[in-house]
Amino acid sequence: MERLRQRLEAAEKALAAFEKLATLKNPNDVERDASIQRFKFSFEASWKAAKQFLSDIEGMDAERVL
Repeated sequence: MERLRQRLEAAEKALAAFEKLATLKNPNDVERDASIQRFKFSFEASWKAAKQFLSDIEGMDAERVL
């Protein structure tokens, strides 16, 4: 259960970092590339949190769901 909380916190931090860049008006090339990387990282962190939830709370193996 502790691991789930850690993964949720990581996902929230990643999403907050992505939101900062996603709301920029007229981003330059570096900001655009950074927002793509932050999106990827926030997606991966959210997926890991979802898999941990399925494992801890629902007792499911997320690898078998797909």
